[in-house]
Amino acid sequence: MGIRSLFAGVSGLRNFQQQLDIIGNNISNSNTAGFKASRITFADLLSQTSRGATASTDTIGGTNPLQFGLGSGIGSIDLNLNQGTLLTTGRQLDLAISGNGFFKVSNGVSNFYTRNGAMDVDEQGYMVSSTTGYILQGYTADQGILDTTAVRDIQIPVGIVLP
Repeated sequence: MGIRSLFAGVSGLRNFQQQLDIIGNNISNSNTAGFKASRITFADLLSQTSRGATASTDTIGGTNPLQFGLGSGIGSIDLNLNQGTLLTTGRQLDLAISGNGFFKVSNGVSNFYTRNGAMDVDEQGYMVSSTTGYILQGYTADQGILDTTAVRDIQIPVGIVLP
């Protein structure tokens, strides 16, 4: 048993630690609004060929190559973007997305996307994310006509009365 085999085992242990970190994060955020769980996939880090394959002949079949692995690596860490369970919060401004999509929010400089629909209204009447304070953006309507030419900050005028 050489040092190379120890490194292969250590790479597996390190990857398993990463998997446990991701599982722990998924569990700790299981009640976080809009949270999307992650999953990890593994890949063969490298295989070393010590003997090549041989072709078959008229009398005998060929042989497979002689290879041994040198450990594993992380292939990918993916988000699970499947539809989650919609829950009633009892708050009139909380929103939910059924199906695909994200809420677009802005800090005035950059745009961000979230599945967290916990919203509030700030002192100027803008709908904002209650966790970040970023302004919710979308298409606005005037006199019941939806304007799809531009995405704007969503503002609810103070004292508005709907029929």
